[in-house]
Amino acid sequence: MSAKPKLKLLIAAPRGFCAGVDRAIRIVELALDQKAGAPVYVRHEIVHNARVVADLRAKGAVFVDELDAVPDGAPVIFSAHGVTKAVPAAAEARGLDYIDATCPLVSKVHRQAEKMAGDGRHILFIGHAGHPEVIGTFGQVEAGAMSLVETLADARAVVPPPGMPLGYLTQTTLSVDDTEAIVAELGRRFPAIEAPRSEDICYATSNRQAAVKAIAGRCDAILVIGSPASSNSLRLVEVAEKAGTRARLIDGPADLDASWLEGVKTLGITAGASAPEALVREIADALARDYDVSEEEAEGARETLTFRLPRGLEAA
Repeated sequence: MSAKPKLKLLIAAPRGFCAGVDRAIRIVELALDQKAGAPVYVRHEIVHNARVVADLRAKGAVFVDELDAVPDGAPVIFSAHGVTKAVPAAAEARGLDYIDATCPLVSKVHRQAEKMAGDGRHILFIGHAGHPEVIGTFGQVEAGAMSLVETLADARAVVPPPGMPLGYLTQTTLSVDDTEAIVAELGRRFPAIEAPRSEDICYATSNRQAAVKAIAGRCDAILVIGSPASSNSLRLVEVAEKAGTRARLIDGPADLDASWLEGVKTLGITAGASAPEALVREIADALARDYDVSEEEAEGARETLTFRLPRGLEAA
């Protein structure tokens, strides 16, 4: 029998769940416990990860696209990405018992949008069209109060309403480097533009991107564990590739591709902020069936932040 080829796994740190994702999942689990088996409805995926959604569905969570699918009197939870103001208003109009699991760092952006718009500023919002967080943030202010800037080319071309003071905000899960370039261009074109009080890109996104940069030069390839809908996971792939290392997004062990790993001696592994640590172990175990695996965990920023649960769930 031929010996297994050697494969070193260089596992990035930090990786996986952030405080906002952990809080959102806990909210659904506690709501299910409190309802003692009754269905708990969740508007949209609570976080963008197929395994997390499947696990919560198995425990009794019912995921729906819109409130229309929630029966009268049933509890409903809003996802971590945030919602427009119209969503809780519609829930209240129907008398639905709802819990808002919006990440507090996304809620911070919502409040900044309200403040800037209330001060009469037009907001240039840096983000990705169609992402739930972007939709939710636009829904905090009057229509026309914000313009979307997706790329550096957009920053060079955007024409805000004449005569209005400006401000900018960003989606929390963007590429740090790409966003810096866009912000610099907006500052060049509009020197008086108001910045957010503090960085909008969340600590977890920044830390995970820094961790990928730190290991990229030591790896032949990098696997990013996360679902295709996960913005922060997609950005990790981009960060690895820009650092000169080929990278691939995988949802789980079933997505491993032996041909893609051919010739790889050192494989980096990271996980997006909505990907559970269990998937890291499952992928390492799957690789160990075909390779002589050794593991090293890279050192990175320590994360100790936690967020309080909504009132009423705290006692649980």
